[in-house]
Amino acid sequence: MRALVQRVLHANVTVEGKTIGEIGPGLLILVCAMDGDGENTPQKLAAKIAKLRIFRDENGRMNRSVSDISGSALVVSQFTLAADTSRGNRPGFSAAAPPEQAEQSYLAFVGAMTALEIPVETGTFGADMAVSLVNDGPVTIWLDTED
Repeated sequence: MRALVQRVLHANVTVEGKTIGEIGPGLLILVCAMDGDGENTPQKLAAKIAKLRIFRDENGRMNRSVSDISGSALVVSQFTLAADTSRGNRPGFSAAAPPEQAEQSYLAFVGAMTALEIPVETGTFGADMAVSLVNDGPVTIWLDTED
């Protein structure tokens, strides 16, 4: 799986003009299931993200996790994180998991974040979504479970 994690002051996702997920301080997590991901991959990624110390402590250092600040997560499926641009200007997405597998992995990731007691809001898998955010810092971290 791949994830793009952004520390946010607030974020929301809308579908057809309706807000379906919204958070205050926390993490916007764009997540992509990759072809060949293992059964435990969503749980591994969730555990890694939940422990990321990217929030400021009392000294202004990035030393706190989303749990430490009682933050939330907005999790949005994003198959375009699998983009391969090595063969020209039009990205290919063949490295992304097939839709059925990707949806299962996405839901497993959301479940794993929730099990870690992080309040989670979500987008709608496979929908055309509009995501708004105020990136705090800005802090943006790329994670890939293959690395």
